[in-house]
Amino acid sequence: MRMFRLASLALAFALSWAVGSAPALAASPQDTLVLTLKNGDVTIALRPDLAPKHVEQIKALVREGAYDNVAFHRVIEGFMAQTGDVQYGDMEDGYKAAAVGTGGSELPDLPAEFSQEHFVRGTVGMARSQNPDSANSQFFIMFAPAPPLDGEYTIVGKVEKGLDLIDSIKRGDPSDNGSVSEPDRIIKARIAGDTK
Repeated sequence: MRMFRLASLALAFALSWAVGSAPALAASPQDTLVLTLKNGDVTIALRPDLAPKHVEQIKALVREGAYDNVAFHRVIEGFMAQTGDVQYGDMEDGYKAAAVGTGGSELPDLPAEFSQEHFVRGTVGMARSQNPDSANSQFFIMFAPAPPLDGEYTIVGKVEKGLDLIDSIKRGDPSDNGSVSEPDRIIKARIAGDTK
């Protein structure tokens, strides 16, 4: 029985390695982010084991309602969809098309929490400026693997359910670095384990 279990675990690990991702670990409800989009819910397993400070900041902003109605302002086909500019990206209160993507939140910028994890399809990473310690509220979700990002951007989670909804987000203008006119938005963000 023990040998069978070890063989099964080894096979599962080998298969997950072959497709370029680590074995799936179910997140606790307190570490599960749910984004309601126009066509349904996207469930993201947050990774405090990789980036505890970034995950705590995301959770704090979710609980403030800061991500509600925030645009997916930069969406590049075959690469990623970026959102989370709570300063300039709220499409119901203060949206600034010319500034979206340059803002953050009232919380402080965070020091990088780089890891050995890989940027694969569904990975959620923190957006930042050229300064590695400048991530704040913006994050992006990968459409496809991007090895050049490995070890250069903080990984905070991975989509567990609803990746097809991410695939359907309106794309941006390739000639304008993926800038989206009349973008899709996060209608509501919540932590699954919260009771309210």
